[in-house]
Amino acid sequence: MSWDRPLELGKLIGGACLGPNHYARPVTARTVMDAARDVGPEPVEAQLERHRVELTGYCYRMLGAAGEAEDAVQETMTRAWRSFEGFENRATLRTWLYRIASNVCFDLLQASRRRALPMDLGDPGEVDAPLAAPLPDTTWVGPAPDELVLGVNGDPAKRAQARESVRLAFIAALQHLPPRQRAVLVLRDVVRWRASEVAELLDISVAAVNSALQRARATLASRDLDALRVSDASVDEADRELLARYVDAFERYEIDALTELLHEDATQSMPPYPLWLRGRREMARWMLGPGAGCRRSRLVPVAVNGAPGFAQYRDGGDTPWSIQALEVRAGRIAEITYFLETDGSLFSRFGLSARLSS
Repeated sequence: MSWDRPLELGKLIGGACLGPNHYARPVTARTVMDAARDVGPEPVEAQLERHRVELTGYCYRMLGAAGEAEDAVQETMTRAWRSFEGFENRATLRTWLYRIASNVCFDLLQASRRRALPMDLGDPGEVDAPLAAPLPDTTWVGPAPDELVLGVNGDPAKRAQARESVRLAFIAALQHLPPRQRAVLVLRDVVRWRASEVAELLDISVAAVNSALQRARATLASRDLDALRVSDASVDEADRELLARYVDAFERYEIDALTELLHEDATQSMPPYPLWLRGRREMARWMLGPGAGCRRSRLVPVAVNGAPGFAQYRDGGDTPWSIQALEVRAGRIAEITYFLETDGSLFSRFGLSARLSS
């Protein structure tokens, strides 16, 4: 993928932006209702909720974690509700909300470290080496269900294009950018705002926007993102067959059949553990050794980060174990990321039950 041009991800947003202090005024029920009548006939809550999914997608790209993104959007909605009288139709409601959401994300990023995938932290490990202790959740880029960050409706072509911008490799690469470069790149190349609109949003010059965008694209160009591709509106027939074979082999725990489905240099990682493996031989050794507890697993399809994935239940369906995010390239599985369930929140975010019925 070349990063010397914008991503073709749809022209989703437009309009000018309000200043940063337009959500600091006191609010009363009457002023909210008066402002709501100026904006449209819908109740305030309904007008705000229409933008929740796209704002969550924006905050997820900025923050790298679905839980943090949901919290940021909730804070955005709260600030917008409290200051609705300050919204004076000098910009679209959507633009105003993006301004608030950006400021919320900047505040959060001031106090947080860069999130990563295990591959960002070191070289591949060895199956025989002792397993290092798990790292805190704040270390990792986390998975996101498609419906949370992309929605379930809308133009299928735009949804297919938008999937590229929530792929795990892209989200992890974004974390290498300073927060404002990150915002500039997402707003220009993903959300497709004009440079003048981004400049007004961030209170900087158009020249500063263009410079930040150039630096951000250069940073991403140095990352190994060539494997990313814009998906079709749905998984094609060959991929469906490959995934069906994967489910069958994994649930039967037929290691030879599983490894046949992998690229020779496929990778495997398991946040919150920093260990990651490269090569299907190492992955097979893991499955026969430390990973042997995954026998008697059952897999449930999920849509995760714009790509196919599975919820993995161990012990015949009694134990929620991981969300598997897969990358399929050239007819084989190139990456498997096992996001291990640690506190019950991961499966809940994907709308999954704590155990499967028989």
